Amino acid sequence: MEKGEATVGCIAQLSTLAIVGPGLIGGSVAAALRKQYPTVRILGTGRNPQSVQVAKELGLVDEVVSLEECAQQADMILLTMPVGATESVLRALEPHLQPHTVVTDAGSTKMNVVQAARQALGDKIAQFVPGHPIAGAEKVGPQAATAELYQGRNVILTPLDENPESFRNTVVALWKACGARVLLMLPDVHDRVLASVSHVPHFLSSVFMWQVAMAPDADSRFAVAGSGFRDFTRIAAGSSEVWRDIFLANREAVLQELEEVQQAFAQAEQALRNEDGAALEDFLERAALARRLWAGRSGL
Repeated sequence: MEKGEATVGCIAQLSTLAIVGPGLIGGSVAAALRKQYPTVRILGTGRNPQSVQVAKELGLVDEVVSLEECAQQADMILLTMPVGATESVLRALEPHLQPHTVVTDAGSTKMNVVQAARQALGDKIAQFVPGHPIAGAEKVGPQAATAELYQGRNVILTPLDENPESFRNTVVALWKACGARVLLMLPDVHDRVLASVSHVPHFLSSVFMWQVAMAPDADSRFAVAGSGFRDFTRIAAGSSEVWRDIFLANREAVLQELEEVQQAFAQAEQALRNEDGAALEDFLERAALARRLWAGRSGL
């Protein structure tokens, strides 16, 4: 199972969904479900009671509850907090978890999440179906949630051998109800691929933003910055806690990818130092062509 489109599941039997951390990611799931399945009851909980209360005031969740109540009442539990908290949250859920309840997550790394789930859930591991929506925004919190966030976006599931097909299909159905395309991958493949196309881009954007912000003439630079600067640095505005956990969890794959980026950087830098216009133009043209071809295929 390296990669493939998942089959359509059925979510009609879902009566209660609990979201742990109903911010941008979890809140957007809630907003999308409200449109498709208005009778679904949505519970909210999290480390920040004020944020969960805002989600309730916005109508994203019906009731603010404890982790214990989530485990006792929900047919499905969606974890949308930083990946570093996965094991502690699952340990709190485990003693109260009902046999029919499906647990899934939206974490950006999967190998560490699967390991944490096995440690926390023990013989209840079959109830956990790991997942990762490839969607987000520079804004955070329930105020940023939107029902359209997942429309046409990819969601990667990395099901475990222990997962019953019915549990997997229920998670597939959740994301399809949000308008997403669901793909299946192995956890290690997911982490390697996402290091390249998600984690390292955020790392580079943050490093560049830090370098500009620390410059003595930062105010002058920001005053004249345009759309290119805006587009390149947009993702640097994401949650520092979330991205700290992602980088540490996927450290080896990110470091490997950074080595390859440094090699490419050195090649382009050498052409510039040598004033080798032909080599520099060839490098830039190959990058431009690759970007155009990708944009044409993906529609982005």
